[in-house]
Amino acid sequence: MKQRTLLNTIGLAMAGAVMAGASFAQEVTLRFGHYAKPGDTAYLAAEHFKFTVENMTGGEVEISLHPAGELGNSPTMLEGARLGSIDLVLVGNPYFTAFAPQVNLLDLPFLFQSAEHAYAVMDGEVGEELMASINQSNLQGLAFWEIGFRNLTNNTRAVETPADLAGLKLRTTPNPAHLEAFKILGANPAPMPFSEVYSALQTGTIDGQENPVNHIYASKLHEVQKHLSLTAHAYTAAPLVANYGKFARLKPEYQEALRIAAKLSASYERALNAAKEAGSLQAMIDAGVEVVKEPDVSAFRAAVAEQTRVAYVDQFGDDLLNKVDALAE
Repeated sequence: MKQRTLLNTIGLAMAGAVMAGASFAQEVTLRFGHYAKPGDTAYLAAEHFKFTVENMTGGEVEISLHPAGELGNSPTMLEGARLGSIDLVLVGNPYFTAFAPQVNLLDLPFLFQSAEHAYAVMDGEVGEELMASINQSNLQGLAFWEIGFRNLTNNTRAVETPADLAGLKLRTTPNPAHLEAFKILGANPAPMPFSEVYSALQTGTIDGQENPVNHIYASKLHEVQKHLSLTAHAYTAAPLVANYGKFARLKPEYQEALRIAAKLSASYERALNAAKEAGSLQAMIDAGVEVVKEPDVSAFRAAVAEQTRVAYVDQFGDDLLNKVDALAE
């Protein structure tokens, strides 16, 4: 019921925005590239962002949406935003670590105790500092959206303990903390763009992957996976960023509309993820996926959490990490 109410509310808002925007002259068009396919919560949040911006600016700013990697895979789109060939981009936080390695903090395994803990970090002082590090690379950060808490799928065996990962070839993000964690656990991490994952699973190039429940279901990965383990071993943010030069040339009122819409859409996506997760999980169970609902999370945490934290502290110090831990109290 909550999900239906949420979707009905945003549907009415979008319809009103279309009607309002139709009577105004377009002044600026911004190309927005992202990874999400129809049905994914990030796809719906991008639509929310589009209609919010267009409504707030009376149709003078148009957001041209390009979903599902239409403008390239995640690293390609992010590079396009830095170079200015794409105006707005939404990709997972791990793709920023190549040029803004401090944001690797958000990807540390078992960093967050809950979604609320993650939101307190991203929406507060720590998030501001991390976004500032992104902004040094010809980007303008607008808000932290999310991919969510990651869970394991594979075609080989049910994963209940760390030992069950031995030898599995798993698609991971290119984030150093993710790579190190899976090596420690005995798996063979294989970073690749998300757009290539379905076919790699289908052909057996990889055994499995790890993503949030909603993202797995919306991307139809359950069609080519037998086992799902609810490990929630890491959380992935998705910064929404703009090309710095393009953003700086916009009228101040347009800049403010983008900032406000980005934060509103982040909140919308978070609510939508919470509302859809149980249904996404049940749909995969109904489709025949075998789910381990209570793997030995404490064993996974004991194996990787401290080691990956030490590597981060060695490079960046413990100030931000201490602030993250303090927000969990």
